Amino acid sequence: MAADLTAWLNCTARELGFAAVSVSQPDLSKAQNFYHDWIQAGFHGEMDYMARNADKRFAPAQLVPETVSIISVAMPYLPAPLHPDSDADWQNISWQTLETSDQAYVSRYAHGRDYHKVVRSRLQTLAERLTEHLAPKPVSFRVFSDSAPVPEVEIAAQSSLGWRGKHTLLLNRSLGSMFFLGELYVSVDLPVSAPEVNHCGSCSACMDVCPTRAIVAPYQVDARRCISYLTIEYSGEIPHEFRVAIGNRIYGCDDCQLACPWNKFAQASELPDFVVRNGLNDASLLTLLAWDEAMFHQQMAGSAIYRIGHAQWQRNLLLALGNGAATPEVLTALSGFINHPNPILAEQAQWSRAQLLS
Repeated sequence: MAADLTAWLNCTARELGFAAVSVSQPDLSKAQNFYHDWIQAGFHGEMDYMARNADKRFAPAQLVPETVSIISVAMPYLPAPLHPDSDADWQNISWQTLETSDQAYVSRYAHGRDYHKVVRSRLQTLAERLTEHLAPKPVSFRVFSDSAPVPEVEIAAQSSLGWRGKHTLLLNRSLGSMFFLGELYVSVDLPVSAPEVNHCGSCSACMDVCPTRAIVAPYQVDARRCISYLTIEYSGEIPHEFRVAIGNRIYGCDDCQLACPWNKFAQASELPDFVVRNGLNDASLLTLLAWDEAMFHQQMAGSAIYRIGHAQWQRNLLLALGNGAATPEVLTALSGFINHPNPILAEQAQWSRAQLLS
């Protein structure tokens, strides 16, 4: 019976666009101690929500009292193909974009629809089908995807879904790390899968490539140094020490994943939700800076990028322009922000213009 249920779960999950699924009943006590030390060190930066609800984060039954088992899923997000007009692989294309200073680099996960909605919606369907499959046995459940105090990677790493890489992301031998995670807390005792062993070995590619040296030790990231944090989670003036290293990355950073050998196995998504929107894989910095607030909201509706807001979007673009070429068009665009009423934008434009003219 257990084998039949596992086979059914795998088949149903794949029908819904998940490339892998696993079940655990995790013991998160060790992870809680590590997490506490990470918070105490201040590595979470200004993400205050990460310091809240620590008990619920590492005791699933406190968050959802009926929880007995946790189903973890992986959903690939790379569009297929990443660049229709090129035969190059997605990693080389990404590196090429990073080397083209007038182009905007947007983290690969944000090219399509907001993943929170996609993963949660399909997890909800999986939960409903599981409820029907186990009827008349009652099933209560709750779905998550990068939402609520849920330690996704720690949960998944205690199942067959993968292992935590030195960059702290989950790695899977068949998928690399280019996928979203989702969790389904359920009230039924499901057959668990054996944990995957760690396959990073002595490799330090992710640590070596990080532009801001945010991976301060294996399996430990100082968010305050991380480009993803600085461009997405942080809304203030970006510290000067990181500005040049950010380059043309205007939303997130993929360098640690681009360098990871396991991502040669990364799979393309089968879902239309993750098809590139608004040409974000091939957009110039000046084109994106020209969007007014109304255009930003229109273009980014339904995207994960929407939540950073127009002002932060502009801040990131102004910074990236300062790391490019001092063309007349760029200098004119920057000059238009020098006296902006938003002091963060004004300061960033002044820095970028000075950087180009130095």
